[in-house]
Amino acid sequence: MVNCNIQQEVDEYWEKLSEGGQKIQCGWLKDRYGLSWQVTPVVLIEMISDPDPKKSQQVMEAMLQMEKIDIEKIEQVYIQ
Repeated sequence: MVNCNIQQEVDEYWEKLSEGGQKIQCGWLKDRYGLSWQVTPVVLIEMISDPDPKKSQQVMEAMLQMEKIDIEKIEQVYIQ
């Protein structure tokens, strides 16, 4: 797992690690050697751990729709 603080980090790790590999879903990818990685924004973990089950479920559902995690989109879902 690669924990990232900002979208730029997510984008950089996502592109570098997936080069020659395979982009999957929910932040998961395989590198050129077949090793699996999950590129995860720290804020995603915080939102999924929210004590409000409705908020955490909405964030989880949004994440399941993504390949690379988009911090701005999950934050929008979270604050709704």
